[in-house]
Amino acid sequence: MADRRPMIAGNWKMHMTTGDAVTFLEGVAAGVNEDTGGEVVICTPYTALSTVAADIEKKNLKIGLGAQNMHWEETGAFTGEISPLMLVDLGLEFVIVGHSERRQLFGETNETVNKKLKAALDHGLKPIFCVGETLSQREAGQTTEVIAAQIKEGLEGIGGDLSERLVIAYEPIWAIGTGKVAEPEDANDVIRHIRALVGSLFGVDTAQKLRIIYGGSVKPDNVAKIMAEPEIDGALVGGACLKPDSFLKLVNY
Repeated sequence: MADRRPMIAGNWKMHMTTGDAVTFLEGVAAGVNEDTGGEVVICTPYTALSTVAADIEKKNLKIGLGAQNMHWEETGAFTGEISPLMLVDLGLEFVIVGHSERRQLFGETNETVNKKLKAALDHGLKPIFCVGETLSQREAGQTTEVIAAQIKEGLEGIGGDLSERLVIAYEPIWAIGTGKVAEPEDANDVIRHIRALVGSLFGVDTAQKLRIIYGGSVKPDNVAKIMAEPEIDGALVGGACLKPDSFLKLVNY
């Protein structure tokens, strides 16, 4: 099995002013710079990105920075959107693409997710590519089918070795912000299927090196059990990443 570096990524969603962000970084500075062997990432609202980027550099923090979304065009008449060029200009490394809230609330499809993935990769950004099923799809036994379509259509037309350029996040929609968590063994099983699918599309070597993380009501009291599963390479965390003490417990699981 490839040596995949664990990742804990915090998705702040629509939380935190710039002042809140600076206070947060002060609270986690010492803890995230300990050598845990893992990678720490935070994805902040657009309004905080510039401030957080500057503060990470000033404090020399071992934190990767990402956006929560982006448009696929570089420029244009897209009021309210942010382009990959703008994210690169801020020195960002990561961008979340295809989060279920974007799909459910803002009409994103596998086709638009594909455009965003291509644009992000073309500009040297590392997408955290989210896939996952609804509760009704899970109960109908469609989990594998739904996720296979999201991955095949999302990565259509994308070539090359993606193992260092992409992270896949399995987020069962029914577990996001609900307090419900997929049993670690079940999440591990789905991620094993995802890895096998990636292997069929891009080769076994790429699949074994590619990091696939889990998201869905991850908290300090369950993260260690989740991370103990062999196929799970990290966690994409929502609410539990907003307080410094909670986030440090996740990072130092």
